[in-house]
Amino acid sequence: MPASRTRHLLGALLLAASCASTHAADSGLESDLIHALYLKKGTTERAGTSGKAIQAYVREGYIGKRPDQRFDYTDYYLLKKPASFMGHELVLIEEEYITQYIGCCVSPGAGVTVKVSGSTQKLQAFASAQRCTLTDPVDMQHALSEVAIKARLPKGHYASLSCRERDAQP
Repeated sequence: MPASRTRHLLGALLLAASCASTHAADSGLESDLIHALYLKKGTTERAGTSGKAIQAYVREGYIGKRPDQRFDYTDYYLLKKPASFMGHELVLIEEEYITQYIGCCVSPGAGVTVKVSGSTQKLQAFASAQRCTLTDPVDMQHALSEVAIKARLPKGHYASLSCRERDAQP
């Protein structure tokens, strides 16, 4: 086999291996985030820890170390590079928590916003099973401006999944 062909083949194999490990990391991140949104049986608490799931996205460079915005009790993280969530493009992760009381009504938990690709049936089923709130469609430019985030997202169909304590209330 000629040397140039061997180098080309080796390059293709390295690229495939890199893509496979990136995909494995992506799916691990996604499964940890999904776990953080699961409801503990018989409670209004979430099974996983959203902070740990978010830190994994930080470590992998998908979001910044600091939120793009902190508004009321919620941190908002816009994704810097493509990631998926239940078959859609993940564009925003949010986490609501209390570190200092500033007034009424913190509702601990997390949420995600996706750019929809195809059907939202899987998101709807998850929202129903885990007592989350699915908002579909979402006007992302309006939603971002309401929390003082200055960012332009491409036009498209967006949906938000909120899995906070208040979403799980009967």
